[in-house]
Amino acid sequence: MKNFHPTGNCPVRDVLSRLGDKWSMLVLITLNANGTMRFSDIHKTIGDVSQRMLTVTLRTLESDGLVERKVYAEVPPRVEYNLTDTGGTLIPHIEGLVGWALENMNTILEHRKND
Repeated sequence: MKNFHPTGNCPVRDVLSRLGDKWSMLVLITLNANGTMRFSDIHKTIGDVSQRMLTVTLRTLESDGLVERKVYAEVPPRVEYNLTDTGGTLIPHIEGLVGWALENMNTILEHRKND
């Protein structure tokens, strides 16, 4: 428990707050499954994320060094996104969480019905 600093810089809280939003893990999984993608392709693949929220999510993941953004000097400009090496190291952990969620979702839904 000494790693969960209630004040100051807590790496666990910091990382979980960044990845625990509604879209970050979906973007990372999408990029892992598809490789390099354009913004519109990510948007179509995820489906229900707004353009604004996808932009914010990609910028956050880029600022954390998990996603790389590459702009091509073309007309019209082309922008592509892909996982960085650091982002790639996170994927097995996300896949573990996804597997756990799939295995336990029915039990969780049953418990929710009882509340």
